Amino acid sequence: MAEEKRDTPIDVKLLELLVCPLTKGPLTYDQANSELISKSAHLAYPVRDGIPIMLPSEARPIED
Repeated sequence: MAEEKRDTPIDVKLLELLVCPLTKGPLTYDQANSELISKSAHLAYPVRDGIPIMLPSEARPIED
């Protein structure tokens, strides 16, 4: 079977409550890549099936 990528949107109310686990700073939702971006930590946390994966070990480093 082919792997299917689901573009389940994240709940806006949940997004308002979430902060970066490392810096406690705000997150920005990147819908195109299905990621939550922490500019202060320079990390992108994945969102899978509408569920944010807030583990630093799962995040990918990003450039400014």
